[in-house]
Amino acid sequence: MFRTIVLAAAIATLPVLSPVALLGQQAPKNLKVLPKDTSPDQLMKIMHGYTQALGVHCNFCHVVNEATRTPDFASDAKPEKNTARTMMLMTHEINEKYMSQIHDPDAAPDQKTVSCSTCHRGHSMPETYVPGPHGPEHPDMNHPGMVHTPTPPPQ
Repeated sequence: MFRTIVLAAAIATLPVLSPVALLGQQAPKNLKVLPKDTSPDQLMKIMHGYTQALGVHCNFCHVVNEATRTPDFASDAKPEKNTARTMMLMTHEINEKYMSQIHDPDAAPDQKTVSCSTCHRGHSMPETYVPGPHGPEHPDMNHPGMVHTPTPPPQ
């Protein structure tokens, strides 16, 4: 019985604890990279995308008010928030300046853009590419003009 009451109370508080509820459906504050007219719903979709791409939670970039135990989304106290802004600008520039130059009719739109997950792949730090012991997975598929030198096997 006690377990049922605790579970019901937890479910009842979920809307109160959600980020959208924390924002109070007010216009998001302190947007420096995203457009100022970004709605709370749009912002939450964007932020959820970032948390998935980096495998983190809101408190990775947002400081938590210890008294209320809620994130202070407008605060710039954590350096990770400014790092995220820099990465957002970098990704936008790569897509606008470089990826927009790719005119491959066979490529899907998501193959002509980079995103956080392109490098982070679900980790807070970008994942480093480590080739297998025999070099690239497909050594017969070299880029035109590139010479493939097989990696010698370990001795």
